[in-house]
This record gives sequence, C-alpha cells and structure tokens, in this order.
Amino acid sequence: MRIVALEEHFLVPPLVHAHFDASSNPGYSPESDIVLGDLDAGRLAAMDQHGITRQVISASMPGADLLDGSAGIRFAHETNNRLGEAVRRHPNRFGGFAHLPMREPDAAADELERAVSDLGFRGAMVNGLTNGRFLDDERFTPVLARAVALDVPIYIHPNLPPKAVYDCYYDGLPGRAGPLLASGIFGWHSETAIHVLRLALAGTFEKFPGLTVIVGHMGEMLPFMLGRADDVLLSRGANPISQTIVDNLYITTSGVFHLSPFLNALTSFGADRIMFSVDYPYSANAPARKFLDALPVSPADRVKIAHGNADRILKLDVSPSFDTHAQAAM
Repeated sequence: MRIVALEEHFLVPPLVHAHFDASSNPGYSPESDIVLGDLDAGRLAAMDQHGITRQVISASMPGADLLDGSAGIRFAHETNNRLGEAVRRHPNRFGGFAHLPMREPDAAADELERAVSDLGFRGAMVNGLTNGRFLDDERFTPVLARAVALDVPIYIHPNLPPKAVYDCYYDGLPGRAGPLLASGIFGWHSETAIHVLRLALAGTFEKFPGLTVIVGHMGEMLPFMLGRADDVLLSRGANPISQTIVDNLYITTSGVFHLSPFLNALTSFGADRIMFSVDYPYSANAPARKFLDALPVSPADRVKIAHGNADRILKLDVSPSFDTHAQAAM
C-alpha cells in the first residue's frame, strides 16, 4: 500500500538563522537543524524504514510571513527553490507545498503560481495569522483567487499567537508550560479552528467557489465542535456552517495518533476527507504508521486515508514505480 504523508517539514538552516531566533519555534532544537535541513539520504531512510512512499514537504516556521517587503519575498523564493531542487532529485518520493510571503499578497500569489507551474508544487502552506489577520481578510484575495485558478489547496498550519493573546492567555505559567500551552498542547490548534470558522462565517468559501483548505492535527478541534456551532447559529436564526466546512475542508492525522479523535473526525467528515500525515520530524514516523495500520476502517477506507484522497486532491503521479518502491520498503 502506498502511503503519502502531507504535513512533513523542512527548513534551510542558514536562511532561517540569518533572519530569526529559530528557538521561537517550540519544537526547535539544535539537532533539529540537521533533520529539518536533510532533503536526501537521512529523510529517505526514515521514510523507507516505515514504508512511507512520499512526503509532501513544507517549510517549518519561522518563515516569510514574519518578514516585510522584499525580505519576505526573497526568503520565500529561496526556500521554495531549495525544496524544488529536492523534488527534482527525488520526484517519486517528494512533493512540495509553496512557502509564501504573505505580508505581500500580490507577490505571494505570484510565488504560488511560480511554485506550482515551474517547480511542480501541489499547493501552499500558510502558517496561521499574518500580521494579526486571518485569510478571510480582503487583503488576501489575490492569494485565494490564485489558488482557485490553479486548482490547488491551501494548507493552514498553526502558528504562535500574537503577543497580546499570548500575554493574556498563556503568560505567567512555570517553566515552558506557557509556550507549550500556546502551541502544541492547545493554543495553536484552537486558533487554527477559529481560522477555518472565520472563513465559513465570513462567506469566504462562497466568494471563492472551489477553494480547498487542508488543516492538520485531526481537524484542529473542529470535528468535536461543529455540531455545537450549528446549534448556536440555528438557535439565533443564522444558517449552520458545518456542511460548508465539511464540503471545503480536508483534514490530516498529523501528530494526533489516538483513536477517539480519529473516530470523531471520521463521523464528522467521513473517510473521503481524511488524509495521512506524520508532522515529521516533530512527530515520529513509527507511531504514525502503527496508528494507520490499526485504524478500525475498511480496507477501501484505509487506502483512501493512506494515499487515495491525497492522490485525488493533489493530483499526484501514481505510476507503478511508486507501488513497487513502497512494497520493497516494507
């Protein structure tokens, strides 16, 4: 069985360190530079060990969304070029999501088109808020319109909250509890859920028919809350939004390898809307693969989650060489 993993990260260490304190990413360690920067033998060996056929790779934060003007544009361009070189070296193993200079929306739209048309990327990953603004803001119209025109998805990945939010919600806790609560424990998942809810409530999916959004971490809490959201809206005479979200959103398993949230996601979205991810290297391939193999689903649904949905949404090449390699790696 082919396995495609969709939220798998990399960075260009010299480029990141030239602009940022990389430790601002809660998952960062000095050792992670080596793993994140490896787009060849080490990464491929880690994939082969657990039978992962293909990674769709995206830039880890911090990134171009934190840089203004030409600095952000250059950062995104160089990052995408580096990933594009790896995709050319390993076309049967890697795909790419474009990294975009979101503070410059027109340039971001052009970079998305370049990455898709020239580098063969499969969409874009946007890291949460840009200057405190969500994607429903009109200034991001060029990016959303270009994604629709190119027929590629936008993967919304969490990011750290604005300082005012951090200070109010997460400050004052001992040790690293605050940064962890603001990020992987809870904070950035709830913020990504808010991001999608805003798109639905603002009418963004109606404004951009055909817009496809992906989120990770088993739906970023949305499967649990959609019924409640509809109840609140209906009780106040407003239209429900759950169907709009289910019709336009795909979710991945990245970093959440527990049965209860999966069953919740399966009930809310169905197997046609769930795709496998690891969140490499912040999560490990071994538990992700074990989780996939143990899912209480039919063989047909396991294939959809493992690769079928990704093949369809990202228009991946499914030539026989992929299956041959995957079987050899098992």
